[in-house]
Amino acid sequence: MAFDTRLEPAWQALRIGLGLMALLAGLDKFLNLLTNWTMYLSPLAERLMPLSPEAFMGVVGIVEMAVGLAILTRWQRLGGYVAMAWLTLIALNLVMTGVFYDLAVRDLELAIASFVLARLTEVRERGREAA
Repeated sequence: MAFDTRLEPAWQALRIGLGLMALLAGLDKFLNLLTNWTMYLSPLAERLMPLSPEAFMGVVGIVEMAVGLAILTRWQRLGGYVAMAWLTLIALNLVMTGVFYDLAVRDLELAIASFVLARLTEVRERGREAA
Protein backbone atom coordinates (compact mmCIF):
# COMPACT_ATOMS: atom_id res chain seq x y z
CA MET A 1 0.00 0.00 0.00
CA ALA A 2 1.48 3.33 -1.04
CA PHE A 3 1.50 6.30 1.30
CA ASP A 4 -0.51 9.13 -0.20
CA THR A 5 1.95 12.02 -0.26
CA ARG A 6 -0.94 14.41 0.42
CA LEU A 7 -0.87 13.02 3.98
CA GLU A 8 2.77 14.07 4.49
CA PRO A 9 1.93 17.50 6.03
CA ALA A 10 -0.52 15.85 8.46
CA TRP A 11 2.08 13.23 9.40
CA GLN A 12 4.73 15.91 9.94
CA ALA A 13 2.35 18.02 12.07
CA LEU A 14 1.54 15.03 14.28
CA ARG A 15 5.20 14.05 14.54
CA ILE A 16 6.44 17.51 15.47
CA GLY A 17 3.51 18.38 17.73
CA LEU A 18 3.49 15.13 19.69
CA GLY A 19 7.27 14.90 19.81
CA LEU A 20 7.73 18.42 21.16
CA MET A 21 4.83 17.99 23.59
CA ALA A 22 6.40 14.89 25.14
CA LEU A 23 9.92 16.33 25.14
CA LEU A 24 8.91 19.64 26.73
CA ALA A 25 6.51 18.07 29.26
CA GLY A 26 9.30 15.70 30.28
CA LEU A 27 11.78 18.53 30.66
CA ASP A 28 9.30 20.49 32.74
CA LYS A 29 9.09 17.61 35.24
CA PHE A 30 12.48 18.93 36.42
CA LEU A 31 11.68 22.65 36.16
CA ASN A 32 8.02 22.84 37.23
CA LEU A 33 7.51 26.00 35.19
CA LEU A 34 4.18 24.89 33.68
CA THR A 35 2.71 23.38 36.84
CA ASN A 36 3.45 21.40 39.98
CA TRP A 37 3.27 17.96 38.39
CA THR A 38 3.03 16.01 41.64
CA MET A 39 -0.48 17.36 42.26
CA TYR A 40 -1.72 15.18 39.39
CA LEU A 41 -0.73 11.92 41.09
CA SER A 42 -3.66 9.97 42.43
CA PRO A 43 -3.53 9.04 46.13
CA LEU A 44 -3.54 5.37 45.10
CA ALA A 45 -0.52 5.87 42.83
CA GLU A 46 1.32 7.69 45.62
CA ARG A 47 0.66 4.84 48.05
CA LEU A 48 1.87 2.19 45.58
CA MET A 49 5.07 3.99 44.52
CA PRO A 50 8.37 3.04 46.12
CA LEU A 51 9.62 6.58 45.33
CA SER A 52 8.72 10.04 46.53
CA PRO A 53 6.34 11.89 44.19
CA GLU A 54 9.18 14.22 43.16
CA ALA A 55 11.54 11.33 42.35
CA PHE A 56 8.76 9.55 40.45
CA MET A 57 8.16 12.68 38.36
CA GLY A 58 11.87 12.70 37.53
CA VAL A 59 11.54 9.17 36.15
CA VAL A 60 8.39 10.22 34.28
CA GLY A 61 10.29 13.18 32.83
CA ILE A 62 13.07 10.96 31.53
CA VAL A 63 10.58 8.58 29.91
CA GLU A 64 8.66 11.46 28.33
CA MET A 65 11.81 13.06 26.95
CA ALA A 66 12.91 9.71 25.49
CA VAL A 67 9.48 9.24 23.86
CA GLY A 68 9.60 12.79 22.48
CA LEU A 69 13.05 12.23 20.99
CA ALA A 70 11.94 8.91 19.50
CA ILE A 71 9.00 10.62 17.80
CA LEU A 72 11.15 13.50 16.55
CA THR A 73 13.86 11.22 15.16
CA ARG A 74 13.62 7.96 13.24
CA TRP A 75 11.58 5.92 15.74
CA GLN A 76 8.20 7.57 15.17
CA ARG A 77 6.24 4.33 15.07
CA LEU A 78 7.66 2.98 18.33
CA GLY A 79 7.41 6.39 19.98
CA GLY A 80 3.83 6.77 18.84
CA TYR A 81 2.78 3.45 20.35
CA VAL A 82 4.66 4.11 23.59
CA ALA A 83 3.10 7.60 23.81
CA MET A 84 -0.34 6.08 23.24
CA ALA A 85 0.09 3.62 26.12
CA TRP A 86 1.76 6.20 28.36
CA LEU A 87 -0.96 8.82 27.82
CA THR A 88 -3.67 6.23 28.46
CA LEU A 89 -2.04 5.34 31.79
CA ILE A 90 -1.78 9.04 32.66
CA ALA A 91 -5.48 9.46 31.89
CA LEU A 92 -6.35 6.51 34.15
CA ASN A 93 -4.28 8.06 36.93
CA LEU A 94 -6.07 11.39 36.44
CA VAL A 95 -9.48 9.70 36.65
CA MET A 96 -8.40 8.04 39.90
CA THR A 97 -7.75 11.47 41.43
CA GLY A 98 -11.47 12.14 41.14
CA VAL A 99 -10.71 15.71 40.06
CA PHE A 100 -8.96 16.04 36.70
CA TYR A 101 -11.50 14.52 34.32
CA ASP A 102 -10.98 17.27 31.74
CA LEU A 103 -7.26 16.53 31.59
CA ALA A 104 -7.96 12.80 31.37
CA VAL A 105 -10.13 13.38 28.29
CA ARG A 106 -7.41 15.56 26.75
CA ASP A 107 -4.78 12.89 27.37
CA LEU A 108 -6.99 10.21 25.83
CA GLU A 109 -7.35 12.40 22.74
CA LEU A 110 -3.56 12.77 22.63
CA ALA A 111 -3.27 8.99 22.97
CA ILE A 112 -5.52 8.62 19.92
CA ALA A 113 -3.35 11.12 18.02
CA SER A 114 -0.27 9.10 19.00
CA PHE A 115 -1.90 5.93 17.68
CA VAL A 116 -2.70 7.72 14.40
CA LEU A 117 0.93 8.83 14.11
CA ALA A 118 2.14 5.26 14.64
CA ARG A 119 -0.26 3.81 12.06
CA LEU A 120 0.48 6.53 9.50
CA THR A 121 4.18 5.88 10.03
CA GLU A 122 3.67 2.17 9.31
CA VAL A 123 1.89 2.92 6.04
CA ARG A 124 4.48 5.55 5.15
CA GLU A 125 7.35 3.11 5.77
CA ARG A 126 5.68 0.35 3.73
CA GLY A 127 5.15 2.78 0.88
CA ARG A 128 8.81 3.73 0.90
CA GLU A 129 9.88 0.09 0.94
CA ALA A 130 7.62 -0.69 -2.01
CA ALA A 131 8.93 2.25 -4.04
